[in-house]
Amino acid sequence: MRLILDHIKKQFEDKQVLQGAGFTFEKGKIYGLLGRNGAGKTTLFDCLSGEKNMDGGQVLLEENGRTRKISEQDVGYVYSLPILPEFLTGFEFVKFFMDINRNKLQMEKSIDEYFDMMSMTAEDRHKLIKGYSHGMKNKLQMLLFLITKPPVILLDEPLTSFDVIVALEMKNMLKEMKSDHILIFSTHILQLASDLCDELVVLNKGKLSSVPSELLQSAEFEQSVINLLKDESHAENT
Repeated sequence: MRLILDHIKKQFEDKQVLQGAGFTFEKGKIYGLLGRNGAGKTTLFDCLSGEKNMDGGQVLLEENGRTRKISEQDVGYVYSLPILPEFLTGFEFVKFFMDINRNKLQMEKSIDEYFDMMSMTAEDRHKLIKGYSHGMKNKLQMLLFLITKPPVILLDEPLTSFDVIVALEMKNMLKEMKSDHILIFSTHILQLASDLCDELVVLNKGKLSSVPSELLQSAEFEQSVINLLKDESHAENT
């Protein structure tokens, strides 16, 4: 399975954020998306997920020898600021989600088994989402994708809100999930990217380029990424 980005363009007024960005992502790898603030990482994710319309280009999904345009149902998006119904408990929300999707999805586990996979205690799963930490809200988002199994999962700064133990759990989960999904996460933490990722992709001046895989564990890794980014002039959040 491959996700093919073909000359993606996106402009806001007179600012061209994505300038013909193209790249091919493959199942079985965890990709780290690197870029300076304002480079357009969130904008790219919004275009891939259907949150924003592209001004040009196309996004294709190649699966089982067939290539088609990607749909919103193909993409799971873990937002940096989770959007969840805070008046429900985690259990109530997931039960509601499973109930409304029961005819479309093949549920492989019970609701409690899914919570167990996320290492969420009985107390936490029956607590109002309003009382969840940022990290717990992100775990709840991830739980939905364990249920729906979208081919493509986008994670916007996914691990920065977790404590050390939960971050390690999530790293291990992502490594297990990569065999069945295309995983792309944005981060500004180079150490996290080098520890977790199979491949790094840099968004610079509206285009995507790959960091050679042999540099990931080398002493030149950080400097090579800095060299790719150092001439970027963006300084705004997009």
